[in-house]
Amino acid sequence: MFWYEDEVRRLESKINQSKNRPVTLFYGSSSFRLWPDLENDFAAFDPVNLGFGGSTLAACTWFFNRTVAPYNPRAIVIYAGDNDLGDGRHPEEIFIYFQQLAVLIKDRFGDIPCFFISIKPSLARWDLIDALKYTNNIIESEIIRQDENWSFINIFQLMLKKDGRPNEIYFEKDGLHLTKAGYTLWKSVIEVKLSSILHPGLT
Repeated sequence: MFWYEDEVRRLESKINQSKNRPVTLFYGSSSFRLWPDLENDFAAFDPVNLGFGGSTLAACTWFFNRTVAPYNPRAIVIYAGDNDLGDGRHPEEIFIYFQQLAVLIKDRFGDIPCFFISIKPSLARWDLIDALKYTNNIIESEIIRQDENWSFINIFQLMLKKDGRPNEIYFEKDGLHLTKAGYTLWKSVIEVKLSSILHPGLT
């Protein structure tokens, strides 16, 4: 995990600036890290962007105590798992890391609202689509089974064309990272879900 060190130190530098605020933490991979307007897009939820490039669910779990635990958030939004698949991990391994991260969050923060965004169906990783679908399915099924403080935010189907392939307008030329249109789509879906839980009187 040493290759994440510079990114993790960057996140640690944010802590003193915002750890005493009631915040919604966005924790995960470069889909958050590269979101240019995340703070403005979710201003109503007082967000802190804790995305770090190339991160996996394994890395999110490993660095939790350094990056997330110092805060006192009111909610946490997770996007990770994409890079685990790209690194060759099996869905069952990713599921275990999700369970471990959920335990860490519960032990530190109790039953605060938590949201897991489904792994996106990217062009660059279309060869992994079956494993990706299975990973999403087992994590969503676990969240439904527990029926506690976790919610599953499903962006998967919305990013596909009618032929079932990823819609190119949502992806940069690398076929992996999101365009402005991709972030606009994500914002619309995530905002509705967050509002329904955190600001129910306004929905």
